[in-house]
Amino acid sequence: MSGHSVDSATRRRLADATLAVVIGALVVTVAAFDADTAAVDYTLVALASAALAFYQKAPRAVLAVATASGAAYVLHAHPGPIAGLPVLAAMHTAARAGHRGWAAAAGGLFLAAYLATGPTTQQVVERTALLAGWFLCAVVTGLADRNWQAYLRQTEQRALEAERTREEAALRRAGEERLRIARELHDSLTHSISIVKLQAGVAVHLARKRGEEVPPALLAIQEAGGEAMRELRATLEILRTDEPTGTPALLVERARAAGLAVDLTVTGEEHPLPATLDRAVYRIVQEALTNAARHAGQAKVDVQLRYGKEELTVCVDDDGSAEPDRAPMPGIGLTGMRERVTALGGTLHTGPRAEGGFSVRAQLPLGEAG
Repeated sequence: MSGHSVDSATRRRLADATLAVVIGALVVTVAAFDADTAAVDYTLVALASAALAFYQKAPRAVLAVATASGAAYVLHAHPGPIAGLPVLAAMHTAARAGHRGWAAAAGGLFLAAYLATGPTTQQVVERTALLAGWFLCAVVTGLADRNWQAYLRQTEQRALEAERTREEAALRRAGEERLRIARELHDSLTHSISIVKLQAGVAVHLARKRGEEVPPALLAIQEAGGEAMRELRATLEILRTDEPTGTPALLVERARAAGLAVDLTVTGEEHPLPATLDRAVYRIVQEALTNAARHAGQAKVDVQLRYGKEELTVCVDDDGSAEPDRAPMPGIGLTGMRERVTALGGTLHTGPRAEGGFSVRAQLPLGEAG
């Protein structure tokens, strides 16, 4: 955007300089055919024309310089109506900038100076009337251009406002859809999982009360039900807030509490991340730990967060039963993880390790996060 602004400013400056050169060349060319034109006349023409190159920055100052130089030129050399071109252009730009009174006053001053140059009354009237018509057109076209530019700005603002309104409506609809999904999940799954967990707890309690050995499968069902409830609550909270419900460290603590051997290592200078990147890191670690708990058995899992200057690397490795020559079929979890990483401009590598086990490695660009 900054490069585009610089190019536009350069083009405007070149256009302004071109306008000044063209008008100055035209007036000088006409003046050259007059044998009485002196060096001071060329200087006055050059000054009046050169001032036009700065009309965007100081339209009133340009109008004053062009009018004073033009009036001095016509009083000294008594040229034809073409001598009024610099003043004409300055009046147009001043009216375009909103200085209508200044433009009218400058035109009146120049016409008064030109009125005293005609050798006869008829020539004075004709030339002055011609210049007056030109000056009136310059003021009118300047005002029309100003109104047109204002109309274009208002149209652009309305378009931006409409776009912003559409984005807000889309975000609102997305939020309403998340809430609907959260309600559906709560109504359909929470009740069923609670019953499973409750029944498993009752069975464990009765077995212990009778002095019987609790079957490991029953304990696993009870533990899995509790973990499922925690995950479901976290999912519902995310659907309602669209924000992560914890940190990778909290996920590691939960995995340890569930019986998974997990180590967390953070290297580099740790710092807060943007919300989208923070959610991505959370989801990558969560999905990788979930897969390790499901498929790696009693494996040891190593979670690493490496903060670099330009990217953050997330590695989750386990030494489970995955074999290098048997690539797993990508499920919904890995597919969603890859989509999330790709959306942030990162890269994701998943697959069995050469020494056994499974590896998840995501490289996420930090951008301006650092």
